[in-house]
Amino acid sequence: MKRLIMCEGSNELTIINILLENNALIFTEDDLLGLTAYHARQIKSNAQVRLELNMYPGTDVSVMRIGDKQTDRLVIPADYKEKICTVEKYCTMPELEMLLIISEGLVKEFEIIKTKVAPKAFAKQNVSHNRTRYDNSSRFYRDYYGSEPQKLINAIREYKRINGAHQKDELYLADILK
Repeated sequence: MKRLIMCEGSNELTIINILLENNALIFTEDDLLGLTAYHARQIKSNAQVRLELNMYPGTDVSVMRIGDKQTDRLVIPADYKEKICTVEKYCTMPELEMLLIISEGLVKEFEIIKTKVAPKAFAKQNVSHNRTRYDNSSRFYRDYYGSEPQKLINAIREYKRINGAHQKDELYLADILK
């Protein structure tokens, strides 16, 4: 089986790449279609994903969609219906910034104001690393977690513990950690 990881945004892609680089997932880059994860929402709109699917001879591709907004349905083009055997959704809802809030030990402070302030706005006000304030960039996630992947792993596990249940067909990133 090959896994096709499709990340909703570049920040999700950065997080997945940090986990892959540090051998923290239940699979490795060798298990990935094209040996990489992709920043893609739909198959038909990503030429690289289509190319990799075209080159792969098997019929055992498992699609893993990662993001906080999982409302859009994955459209599998007819050319690929026989190649793709499963589609799984890994939800980072409410927002990926919750990992930073958890890592900074600011969950209690956020809980007090979460009805008025989104996680992204809270992180921009309260999270900084090496004198750089959070700016919703992939570079910030790379700088923050890149040299401390265990901090990321701990935050992902804690996020699942405190968040409760997603929709019945949505999984957590913690579900693919070793």
